[in-house]
Amino acid sequence: MASSAVPGNGSVPSDGTTVLEAPDIARALTRIAHEITERNKGAADVVLLGIPTRGVPLAMRLAERLSAIEPTYDAAAVGELDVTMYRDDLRRHPTRAVGATRIPGSIDGRTVVLVDDVLFSGRTIRAALDALNDLGRPRAVQLAALVDRGHRELPIRADFVGKNLPTSRSERVSVHLTETDGEDAVIISDRAASAEGAGR
Repeated sequence: MASSAVPGNGSVPSDGTTVLEAPDIARALTRIAHEITERNKGAADVVLLGIPTRGVPLAMRLAERLSAIEPTYDAAAVGELDVTMYRDDLRRHPTRAVGATRIPGSIDGRTVVLVDDVLFSGRTIRAALDALNDLGRPRAVQLAALVDRGHRELPIRADFVGKNLPTSRSERVSVHLTETDGEDAVIISDRAASAEGAGR
C-alpha cells in the first residue's frame, strides 16, 4: 500500500494511504455484480438502490455490469434511497439536507440490493431498511458495500463486499469516485472519522 494524496481533492490528508485505486475498484464491482447474479440465479428481479452520496454512482456502475453479464437485465432498474429522515442521529445533526429518493417502479416482490460505499456501524443501513419499509415489500433485501471497515454497532452485515478493511476507530476511510470527486480511490488516514462516517 503506497501513501499518496489523491490529486484534485484538497480534503485528502497528506498522510493518507491509498488502499484501492481505480483498477481495484473496477475489479471489485465486477466481482460483486457476478456474485449478485449468482446468488439470485439471475438479475431479472433485482433492483439496485444506491444510498447517497457515493452509493448512487456505485449502484449505476453495478447496473452496467449486470447488463453486461445478463443482457436481458434492465439497466434502468437502479435508483437512490435517501435515508436522512430515518437516521437516529437527527437530534445531534438537525441540519442534514434531505436528498432525493428515486425508485424505479414497484419494489414489491423484487430483490432490492442496497448499495453503499463504506459499511461501518450499520446505522445508515438500519435507516435504509426503515425507509424501504415505507416504500413497499420486497421479496428480499441484500446489501453491497465497496468497503467493510468493521466496528458494527448493530447486527448488520453485507452480502457483497468489495474489500474488507480492518481499521481502528481513530482512522478515517474516504471513498473517492470519478462521478463525485474526479477520481477513483479509497484512502485510509489517521484521523478521527468524520461526523458523516461516524453514523454509518
